[in-house]
Amino acid sequence: MKGRHVPMTRTTPKPLPAPLAMTAAAPNPTAIPSPVRTSSLAPPPKASLQEERRDDNRPKRGNAQETSHMGTSSDTMRPHPKLSYPKPKLRIECRDLDHPGAHVFFSNNQPASDLSSAVATVLKTLYVPTETYAHIPPTRSVTLTLRPLGGVAYTTGSELDDDHKEMHFSLDYIHGIASRTPGREAQEIQGVLVHEMVHAWQWNGLGTAPSGLIEGIADFVRLKAGLSPPHWKREALERWDQGYQYTAYFLEWVEEAWGEGSVRALNARLQDQKYDEELWQKLFGKNVEALWEEYKSYLEKQKKNEFKKEHTMGEDAFWNWVKARKGGEETIVLKAIWRTRRHVRNDRESAKDNADIELARLWSQYLGTFNSEDGEGAVSNLG
Repeated sequence: MKGRHVPMTRTTPKPLPAPLAMTAAAPNPTAIPSPVRTSSLAPPPKASLQEERRDDNRPKRGNAQETSHMGTSSDTMRPHPKLSYPKPKLRIECRDLDHPGAHVFFSNNQPASDLSSAVATVLKTLYVPTETYAHIPPTRSVTLTLRPLGGVAYTTGSELDDDHKEMHFSLDYIHGIASRTPGREAQEIQGVLVHEMVHAWQWNGLGTAPSGLIEGIADFVRLKAGLSPPHWKREALERWDQGYQYTAYFLEWVEEAWGEGSVRALNARLQDQKYDEELWQKLFGKNVEALWEEYKSYLEKQKKNEFKKEHTMGEDAFWNWVKARKGGEETIVLKAIWRTRRHVRNDRESAKDNADIELARLWSQYLGTFNSEDGEGAVSNLG
């Protein structure tokens, strides 16, 4: 038997193709070790995945999906980044703690929470949260400086660079808040902080946007936050970009007419392109002057509706106004006719005789001139 032995090198069969070699059973487990799977699709051991999550400080959901590894890669098991807003470093500097304005400020406000709240208000109004902040100005810090100053406040970039903002707030103005709006010190201070914080985060069309639009957006955010002072009025001046509350109310009307997020879209257009009034056409289908005219018509209609709700033909002011134009005797006759015929109403659409026609004409004229300078003077003097 010894002379007929054939060496193993001559009797070993040729190796099988690679795919079969990985699945074929070894004839002698003690002689040929089982192949090792090196596929990248193989899931890692459970213990190593848990260690990885602990190292990454990832929260554990504790459901079946998290502990299952069948046919799932480790990348798909990781939760998506939480949508959020940037959080700048906030600082405060008071250059005169003995100033009475400093006492008013620190007695009514908490700087840390108030500044954080102002940042959150601005970002939620002008931007949507995303995984990145590419659509938001790269403001890294905001420093509030309280100091004696003429005016109210202003915001600028720091000497370091424009990514670090400085908000300068007048202690003299803060001191005067108590006399102007007693009991509203905290609201007024927070309103100014929100307004100035907008300037730290808004886009400006590469420096070409009208200042009235920039200031209008700042007061729009303040208005949306419920921090408008009592002296603000919804009124239209000569131009849409008068700025501040005048433009803010105009932007509020745009938002109401074209949907929430309209001002946000307007601000977004100013990120990487110069200001051009064509952007109004692109966003709202009309140029800004046409929108302004619609807004003024809306305000006029609102005033008339409010006036009609507050005034009737039976009030003394109307009959005094008639008396000044028609004389005492004719006014007595017309008033007697009105009392007898109650069918003559404010919203009258037709008249039945000459007296009715005259009453309807006078009432229409009275309503039409009430908001004019002459009409206001006549009513205020005769009422």
